[in-house]
Amino acid sequence: MPTVRDETWEPAVTVDEGLSRRAKALACTVPLHELDAHKGKIEWADAKAYLMAEIALHTIDQVAIAMDFDTGASHQHVLERVQRFVARQAPQRSTQEHARVAAWVLDSLINLGDVDRSFRRPYGAVNSEGVYSVHTFDFKLIEERRDDTGSLYLRASDEALNVLVGALDTDVESAQVAAEVKLDNLIRRGRLADAKLVAEQARIRTIQYGEMIRVQLDATKRNVQAVDWREKVPKLLDDALAHVEERVKAERAIAKYMAKARDEAEEPVRKSRAAELVDIVEDCVRRHIKLQTHLMGARDLFREQQDRQQFSDVPQRQAIDLYGHLLMPALGLPVSDVSGPLGRYFTESVGPVVRDLPDLSTLVPLLLRPAPERSLFAGEVPDLDLEKLEEQRRFSDGQWEQANALLNLPDEVRTLSDLLDEAATLDPELPELVALLALHAYGPQTGTALRRGDDQVLLAVHASDRLDTQGFEGDDLFLTTARLVDRATADHLTRTAETTVGDNR
Repeated sequence: MPTVRDETWEPAVTVDEGLSRRAKALACTVPLHELDAHKGKIEWADAKAYLMAEIALHTIDQVAIAMDFDTGASHQHVLERVQRFVARQAPQRSTQEHARVAAWVLDSLINLGDVDRSFRRPYGAVNSEGVYSVHTFDFKLIEERRDDTGSLYLRASDEALNVLVGALDTDVESAQVAAEVKLDNLIRRGRLADAKLVAEQARIRTIQYGEMIRVQLDATKRNVQAVDWREKVPKLLDDALAHVEERVKAERAIAKYMAKARDEAEEPVRKSRAAELVDIVEDCVRRHIKLQTHLMGARDLFREQQDRQQFSDVPQRQAIDLYGHLLMPALGLPVSDVSGPLGRYFTESVGPVVRDLPDLSTLVPLLLRPAPERSLFAGEVPDLDLEKLEEQRRFSDGQWEQANALLNLPDEVRTLSDLLDEAATLDPELPELVALLALHAYGPQTGTALRRGDDQVLLAVHASDRLDTQGFEGDDLFLTTARLVDRATADHLTRTAETTVGDNR
């Protein structure tokens, strides 16, 4: 039965902030999926055996657990823990490959290939007028920061914590309470495996709550006026103190109950899980106590920063970032919209130009000046004394002969490191020429060699060992000499081989 459409009906498009929020939350998971999508491009290993998204989640987990209120995790500590997890996925692979996979995932989460190391994903939003527009969401997963001594450390961003625990749009405090109630219930029911997962999520909630307070205090150190210390921050501090006091009491009770269950357990598996739960809950207690210390000193920090910034000099105007403030926004606009702002910027950035304004007393003599007589000849051409330049050769003919003799390997395979050591015994400058020829052989021009009529070509392939000899470092190479034949010779050899096989039969 056909439906009748009311002519007065109009499609209702309302502002849906939840849709934009969920789109941003979904964008935070894209870098993890791209790791599995791009692992086939890794040339130094067959990465199909690794689940890169799980390795990335484990990496974020290790960074978050090692984070504290004002410190972070060291690169070496995170890589060592992640390498153990990578080894579980492919135990038959080498330790060097496990380490490279862990480092590749960590670098991808830091996004080292980008200038400002941010991930960017488009998302749509509907404004109050019902117009749909596309915006760009910039976020980070793992950030590199420097401490007071200049050393680098890692911190997991809010987006990374949301991806880790799956809390894409939840209240931190209520989620913390719910997690600990669920933890207590699971412990009393004896489901320790599920209780461990809930305890780990509760610890992430604790880290996330401390990160919220730390952001407000860092903003206060930079500019007191940028933080609402009249209503927002004092209420946040009061709620946080009450939350911490309640959580510490609950967590201590859970830890005491689990310590008793650990001591009374007879099964090794149950005793081990109970011990792990005790460690996790005690870590939450330690983090809450440290967070409470910072909360109690937050108001003193505000007064100190207020006094310091009140009598400090007027802040200097920040220089414009041509890449982030001008180039990137301009590339996303049509030419008609961007020509005006760009023209105004370059006009004002160049500065005033002083122009020559001639007066009447100088203009009249210039106009009445007779034209100069032009000569038919340009003048005598000087005879230049040219010197013949001699060809400067880096290596002599003898050195080329020695290098070619070393690299003539028709029936053997040798490593580049051995050839460099042998070349050094013949001539101190010979290892450099041997290394250049070996690198050129890594991508041999076989077609060119056939056109020249060469009967053999030098081949180089990657070796698993490390090269560190005669001043050269990197990956070692296997070198050998391959015989070249043309198409007619290849067909003749094939027919001869087939005939020989037939006669043997």
